[in-house]
Amino acid sequence: MTDQLSVQFAALADPTRRAMLRRLAEGQASVSEIAKPFLEEMSLPAVTKHLKVLERAGMLTKTQDAQRRLCQLEPSGFKEIVDFLELYRHMMEESLDRLDAYLKSVTSKRSAKKDKHQKGKQADGCQK
Repeated sequence: MTDQLSVQFAALADPTRRAMLRRLAEGQASVSEIAKPFLEEMSLPAVTKHLKVLERAGMLTKTQDAQRRLCQLEPSGFKEIVDFLELYRHMMEESLDRLDAYLKSVTSKRSAKKDKHQKGKQADGCQK
């Protein structure tokens, strides 16, 4: 049996499903509205399979409105992913802070070297 986090990351691994989630981030949409941009590349049943993967991952919910099947994002379906990534956010921020400090030190050393070189030229009388 696969844990829910693995199911969610597997669902996010596919670019088509990520595009579908981006569309749903704009608001509720019918299956046919979600399918429209993909129908040149895949069939409606293939789109439906992608939506089922997202639904099983807990990232979207479907409701029926007469003949239309409406989909919408399920924010709580992303909580486990956010919690997992939050464990690593602090480490990534520290790494980026160290990189920032290094780049600033390299830049200031280059500026100091350039200023020293310019002053040396002026002292030698090279400037007219």
